[in-house]
Amino acid sequence: MSQKQLKEAFISNLNGTSLLEISAGLSLPPLCLLCRGLLLILYYLHHGKPVSSRKYSLLLDFLVLVSPLLFSCTVLSPIIFFIPVILAAFCAGIFSKIYSQRKREARVPFGQIVKEFQKAYLDPECIPAITVFRVYVNVLTSISILAVDFPQYPRRYAKAETYGTGVMDLGVGAFIFGNALVCPEVRQKSHTTQPRFSSLARQVFAVWPLISLGVGRLLSVKSIEYHEHTSEYGVHWNFFFTLASVRLAASLLLAIFPKHKAWLVALALAVLYQLLLSTTSLKMFILHGSDGRDSRLGFLDANREGLLSLFGYLAIYLASVQVGLWLLQRRSSVRGWLQALKGLALAVLVLSVLLQLCQACTEPVSRRVANLPFCTWVLAHCLLLLGFFVLTDLALVFTKLLVEGSSVPCCWKVVQPPDSRKKGVQAVQVGRQDKLSQLCLISAINKNQLLFFLLANVMTGAVNILIDTIHSKAAFTLCILHLYMFFNCLIMYILHGRNIVLKFW
Repeated sequence: MSQKQLKEAFISNLNGTSLLEISAGLSLPPLCLLCRGLLLILYYLHHGKPVSSRKYSLLLDFLVLVSPLLFSCTVLSPIIFFIPVILAAFCAGIFSKIYSQRKREARVPFGQIVKEFQKAYLDPECIPAITVFRVYVNVLTSISILAVDFPQYPRRYAKAETYGTGVMDLGVGAFIFGNALVCPEVRQKSHTTQPRFSSLARQVFAVWPLISLGVGRLLSVKSIEYHEHTSEYGVHWNFFFTLASVRLAASLLLAIFPKHKAWLVALALAVLYQLLLSTTSLKMFILHGSDGRDSRLGFLDANREGLLSLFGYLAIYLASVQVGLWLLQRRSSVRGWLQALKGLALAVLVLSVLLQLCQACTEPVSRRVANLPFCTWVLAHCLLLLGFFVLTDLALVFTKLLVEGSSVPCCWKVVQPPDSRKKGVQAVQVGRQDKLSQLCLISAINKNQLLFFLLANVMTGAVNILIDTIHSKAAFTLCILHLYMFFNCLIMYILHGRNIVLKFW
């Protein structure tokens, strides 16, 4: 077999992993975020000032927010269930140290601290969990698209061939989910009066970079004969085309139907698509098509997975729009977000039950056809990860109240109530937070997310061309992955430090 055939076989005919293992993996990013926040608060407690060096801030963020994920999906994957326990114990140790030292200095009863926490007001204009969710999906995707070509990346984490739940299968759906959370229909204020199809017109212009990237990827892959898995999207289709098509189709539907009924449109679309899969020959066509996948027989046949799975991805996008609208409801207190956390937990529980029912009544999860179980699974696990991030932010808010003056980038700002007279204090706190955001890797990636994803794709291609990834040793693999991610993060960090946003559409 040629090198190209070996690499294609290496990522083919896989069956995914268990839902429990994926859930354990999803707990790692929030724990890393919590660990970083607690370390920054502990540093402030000991030194009376935040970390001011850009160099040390970048190293801390990379070592705590990114590096553990690289290890957990490679050499530490056999003990994946123990890693969250170890991280949680480490975080508990840091919190205990902060609390015990603060208790000796302030002598404030724990009950009083809890009451102050519940009454605390948070900046209603910012929901850090959404930003962190989108950034981490991008980071995890960037890690996986290169790591999957190395033998240290477990085959069960890669995309399943037909049925199954792989980590990378979830990543595809999570990308759609994250995009919908901040789409124009969600961010647009409900009281503004704009033409019904104005958002659609903006989206037509906004998706041209995605279409350009899709065309660029298609031409580059075909010209250099880069290895590709055709049963993933088809002969010509790729994920950039899926993103662009879903955004356009969703904008059209949301221009016709009220956006606060998006979940109903999503449900109807997913159920009708599943009925077609179950009662017609559509599923057989997607999975088998014509022998040999001859593109001369038609564009639809050559790209049947990419084109027909759009119905499932569109359902996920519309349901995620509803989630975004719900999250952006004005909640200005910790108490309000604790209630929202209960709502997220209930939604995850209901969707998990529906997932089991869907699989029992229809078929297993399949990213390849984007069936109803796949849509339900993606929504359930995305809401689970989002809930973890909200819980992490609330835990950091509680810890910040223990150490007056401490701040954590990309975490909720504790502000004064609307009728408070302490506006000066609030302004100082907000100014300190804005300055600290300049020292945050999450903020840096968030400013240029599409560039980060594009750079990861280009670097992945370069590494695969230059290196025989399949036969790499563990130490070499870890070095390559760390250099690849650090270089990508460093570029984002430099651009962020110079306030450069490469978005002109």
